[in-house]
Amino acid sequence: MQPLDEIAQPGSREREILERLDPHRLPRHVAIIMDGNGRWAQARGLPRVEGHRAGVRAVREVVETAARLGLEAITLYAFSTENWKRPRHEVLTLMALLEEYIGRELETMRSNNLRFRPIGRLDELDRSVQKALARAVAQTAACTGTVIQIALNYSGRQELTELVRAAVAEARLGAVAAEAVDEAWVEARLATSGLADPDLLIRTSGEQRISNFLLWQLAYTEIAFSPVLWPDFRQADLLEALVDYQQRERRFGGLAPQAGVLSAPGTARA
Repeated sequence: MQPLDEIAQPGSREREILERLDPHRLPRHVAIIMDGNGRWAQARGLPRVEGHRAGVRAVREVVETAARLGLEAITLYAFSTENWKRPRHEVLTLMALLEEYIGRELETMRSNNLRFRPIGRLDELDRSVQKALARAVAQTAACTGTVIQIALNYSGRQELTELVRAAVAEARLGAVAAEAVDEAWVEARLATSGLADPDLLIRTSGEQRISNFLLWQLAYTEIAFSPVLWPDFRQADLLEALVDYQQRERRFGGLAPQAGVLSAPGTARA
């Protein structure tokens, strides 16, 4: 896959943004809540499912951009546990689009060293979807480039509830002492274990909430709310969000660094 600066056309919006982007200060992990498919379709007098179809094109462009930039991971919120409440035909279309995307993009992921990783309660998905996900995981397991993490049938509250149950069960068996259940214990058992927490969360469509997504992992994540509906979200919009991220000062509960002053070790986060 060509580097981004080789394909951005001179004079284009992408090229202008790239000139403002510091390649040495990119986030390791970007998470995205892909919102606005339904409103995109409604504005065009189309069925909601057409918005989801259009959204697949945005997924492809954003994933390719993340890979060209060399980000360690990108996590896309594709389907929450609450999304089962949607009309059955819409849910079926979403699942069919997911299978279609995996089938079409799998060879591209492999050839570009991208690792596919789904998270969520995958055992509750249709068998055909589970098989497609397992195939993509197996065939990209040896890849060492950008991790493409897809959250499916995912709930942040549910993830934490299951961790509490696991801690109680292990304590009853004497497998873990209460004082051993610390942040490291929890993080090792999260669905995202092995990846850095997201540095940046982007939510499209202008909505300003995190919707039960990665509740533990987003504790110190920078958040960007884009007014762009997901099907219209493109490479330039992602780059703009990254430039904005680089203007922020990440304190993690501490004070801004001052000349000649060092932060005290072990300072509590707030």
